[in-house]
Formats: sequence, structure tokens, C-alpha cells
Amino acid sequence: MKVSLITVSYNSAAYIRDCIDSVLKQDYPHIQHIIIDGQSSDDTVAIVKSYGEKISTFISEADEGIYDAMNKGLKLAEGDIVGILNADDLYPHKGVISRVVQAFEEEQTDTIFADLVYVSEDNLDKVVRFFPGKGFHPSKMRQGLMPPHPTFFVKREMYERHGLFDTSYQLCADFDFMARLFHREGASYSYIPEVIVKMRSGGASTQGFKSMYIINREMLKACKKYGIETSLVRIYSKYFRKIFQLTRFSFKGF
Repeated sequence: MKVSLITVSYNSAAYIRDCIDSVLKQDYPHIQHIIIDGQSSDDTVAIVKSYGEKISTFISEADEGIYDAMNKGLKLAEGDIVGILNADDLYPHKGVISRVVQAFEEEQTDTIFADLVYVSEDNLDKVVRFFPGKGFHPSKMRQGLMPPHPTFFVKREMYERHGLFDTSYQLCADFDFMARLFHREGASYSYIPEVIVKMRSGGASTQGFKSMYIINREMLKACKKYGIETSLVRIYSKYFRKIFQLTRFSFKGF
């Protein structure tokens, strides 16, 4: 199986090396790494170009937002399996993609997800929140709950059959896509019980009350679109769950 990994970047010079290096360190040999940059004005382009042919495909051009950029990457994906790794995310060890491929082969599933940890921007060993995939069921989407998107791997044929990201969303096209797969198309899924992604805290979906407002409104929109019975009150209730994901200790070995 070939795996396509899509990374979207914009002014990511401070951390994109960590992302790229974590992909290059993978022990799985059949990886296509696609980087789509939104015409960064910092050193991002120079950094990516410094890797030369180690990056399968690199494009830097204007886009209409993060999901438009992801869709560009998806159209270039050649792998049997597709994953999305943000420019400020990284894989914690060299065996992540091997483990993902193994799970697809053993489970014969359409999608796979796992656990994620948020880490400090300055210290990648300092965990500030644990985001589990464990226990997810499509019915939980009515509460605004979903698997961690950077851990979400999908058979490419699912994008081909059921469409790409809906770019009318600012922050929740990933939620919309999962709702489409699980509630409209009945896609199968499997869970890997381990942390396979580190995410730096402070991304677009974690910045303040304005983002919170947009996210919850967009989740409500997606639920209505796919016939998931819910309400804003029910969606906002997910924040009680997130309180228990916060942690002040560091995970060792990642």
C-alpha cells in the first residue's frame, strides 16, 4: 500500500522542519509527502525547497483557505491511504505509518484514527492535553465530538466517491467530512490505541472565543446537513468533556 500525506502550510518556518523530519524518519517505504503552501512570506518556502526531492510534491501559490489547500493536495494524492499532517504537527516515532498500514490490512476498514496529544509550542515533550480517539462512535457527533483529525487516515477511494472538503466552512470542514462518511455513507472505522500525532497548541481551531463560536455554529450546520439531531446546547456540552483531557504531566517516550 502507498500512503499519501498532505501538509498545508502558511508562514510555518518556525516548525515545518519538525513536521517534515518526522515524515522522513518513518520506517514505511511507500510514502508520498505533498506540501501545499499558501505563498508564505517567511522562510517556509526556502526550508521546504532545501529538502529537494525528499518532498514528493511541493506547491506554493495563493489559495482560498486551509480546506482549499487540502483539496489541492487530495487531488494530487496517489496513495491507497491518505492522511493529513498539519505543518505544526509531527509523528512521535518512526513506526506510525507502518502501524497505520498494518491496521488497514488487518481490519479491512475505510478509515482509521488514534490518539493525539497537544504539546507546548516551545517544548514538544510537554503535554498540555490528551485528545483520545478511544470511545468514538458516530452518534457522538451530535455533541460536536469527533476523532482527532490529524490521526484520521482514509482510503483514497472514499474521497473519490464521496467528495473532498466543503470549502464553505472556515474551521469545520473536517467535521463535515466525517459526518458525511459516517452518517450518510456508513463508512467503517477502526481505532488504534496509541498516540500517533503530536500537535502544537495554538492552532486555528484552538484560538479563543471567536473560533469557539465559529466552530460550534459550523458543527450545527453540518449536523443539520446530514440529519444528525442536535442543538447548540448539546454541542457546547463537549467542553465539559475537554476539561478532563487537560493534563499537566509530560508523556515520556514520544
